Amino acid sequence: MKEETSNWMKKAEADLRAAKNSFASKDYEWTIFQCQQVAEKTLKAFILEKNGELRKIHDLVELSKNIHLPSELKEKIKELTLAYIYSRYPDVEQKTDLKEKAVVFLEVAEEISKWVKKNL
Repeated sequence: MKEETSNWMKKAEADLRAAKNSFASKDYEWTIFQCQQVAEKTLKAFILEKNGELRKIHDLVELSKNIHLPSELKEKIKELTLAYIYSRYPDVEQKTDLKEKAVVFLEVAEEISKWVKKNL
């Protein structure tokens, strides 16, 4: 594994720990944002390792193109991509079921992280 890839994975792992800590402190909006960051950084690490380039975008669906991410994970990251917006910006429609979404997104973040580690 390239050193730069490893650095991205370390950041993603730190974000996953932070997401779990945020969930434990009932800061669900922040948990959701951190889960998106886990997915984004792990996908970027994968792309960097396989293609030698880094795409500086936040759209998880766009990042997942051309990397053979399983279709079930692609479906799960669609909503996580939207969560990046409503967890960050107060001028968009806000969600009320944040705890439930945080539980789901923690699982998604862990799944993506495991998939990337397995396939690096």
